[in-house]
Amino acid sequence: MISIGETSLDLSNAQDVGILLLFVLPVVLVILLLRTGQRVRKSSEAVMQMASQMSGLGQRVQSLSDGQQQLFGGLNSVAEAQAQQQSKTLQLMEQRLSSVTEAMNQNLSSSARNTAQSLGELQQRLKTIDKAQENITKLSGDVLSLQDILSNKQTRGAFGEIQLNDIVSKALPADSYNLQHTLSNGKRADCLIQLPNPPGSIVIDSKFPLEPYERLRNAKTEQELSVAARELKAAIRAHIRAISEKYIIEGETADGALMFLPSEAIYAELHANFSEVVREGFTARVWIVSPTTCMATLNTMRAILKDARMREQAGAIRKELGLLYQDVDRLGQRVENLDRHFGQAAKDISDIKISAEKAGKRARRLDNFDFEELAPETDEAILPLTPPQK
Repeated sequence: MISIGETSLDLSNAQDVGILLLFVLPVVLVILLLRTGQRVRKSSEAVMQMASQMSGLGQRVQSLSDGQQQLFGGLNSVAEAQAQQQSKTLQLMEQRLSSVTEAMNQNLSSSARNTAQSLGELQQRLKTIDKAQENITKLSGDVLSLQDILSNKQTRGAFGEIQLNDIVSKALPADSYNLQHTLSNGKRADCLIQLPNPPGSIVIDSKFPLEPYERLRNAKTEQELSVAARELKAAIRAHIRAISEKYIIEGETADGALMFLPSEAIYAELHANFSEVVREGFTARVWIVSPTTCMATLNTMRAILKDARMREQAGAIRKELGLLYQDVDRLGQRVENLDRHFGQAAKDISDIKISAEKAGKRARRLDNFDFEELAPETDEAILPLTPPQK
């Protein structure tokens, strides 16, 4: 049972229930409408709020978009600046790399040239060394052959004769000496120098006392040294005596002879330690010479020969001088004649110039038709024009 004011409704009665529904249903609908309106209003407010929030979010998104665009522009600027900087850096690096490469190429080229030059010089030095080695090898063979030559007396004598011949041939003219000349006593001299009288022809004989000298140099004790010195003295004295007896002939040769020692060492040893033997040679009129002193002596002989030949040719020289004087005198006369001809030619040229000037003046007057001014300039008669003769 439900009481509404003064009216009571029984829910068990259908009619009452219908009446109740007629009164309750509109109220419920109103309440529902009110609640629905509230909810709609709340939803509208929520939508407006959401729209406001969406608008703010859109602004933020726009601001984010603007910021992103600014950031993109800044990034583009940074990228462009970085690209420019990178381009500049690359160009600078390329320039530096190019300069470094060029410097390296120059250094490599210079190093290559220096290396090639050094290799060339090294090759030349190696060639020089090889050539020197060949010369040393050849010299070693020559030394061995020289030792073989000097170990035999006959070959040693031939060696001295060859050296003497070489020195004489270089110092004297070929017609002033004879090699292996046989004298009137039948003895054969190594070389005969044909000098005028005095002193006359002089003999040079080669001697080579090598064995006693080697024993002297190789002596280790006083006894060995004394024995070797006596042997060397005896050998030199024997050579001096032989030369004095064989090659000094009165009326045929000079009053003296030369003993040629083909070793400067033996010559120096004699003058240093065996001066008495040298003096004995002077006494016997046998002068000992080495290759050096022999060359000096031969040069002196060459001067003597030249002086003698000039004296022999003195008459011919005087005759030639007379003829030369005549040629010079004749040349002076011809020069005087030529000078006169030159003077006459100069005078003729001067006269020709004067005549040419006069002819030029007359030609200019004729060209200007100055017939009235034409007058004879000299007292010479004017030749009349005559027709040519047939």
